[in-house]
Amino acid sequence: MKSKMVLSLFFVFSLLIKPALANKASVSIEAPKVVKANEEATITINITHKGNSRFHYVNRVVVTANGKEVARWDFSSGNRPEGENFSREIKLQIQTDTEIVAEANCNLHGSAGPARVTIKIESEKS
Repeated sequence: MKSKMVLSLFFVFSLLIKPALANKASVSIEAPKVVKANEEATITINITHKGNSRFHYVNRVVVTANGKEVARWDFSSGNRPEGENFSREIKLQIQTDTEIVAEANCNLHGSAGPARVTIKIESEKS
């Protein structure tokens, strides 16, 4: 009986301490700064979030290009990301200067805010 009580207290304590160690989901973007017009750019979205359990996880990552959604990944307690740190890659045809915005969201704590980069079109030389 005593060991069950100790085990129960340990379980409750572990649930209480995890939120204190948790944080909001954050992203960074790796992308070329300049490309030629109509060139395909490879863009990597790096997601960081302390916590990846059945109860606490990144529930979505959204990427927009000039305000239009170009990629989205939705997660659930049964379909979580592969780890606390993970990446997703997209390829986009860049026709004009393009602002890429990415944001990840934690199901409990929300987002640390979006990351932004601008891919410029290489200017033609006379």
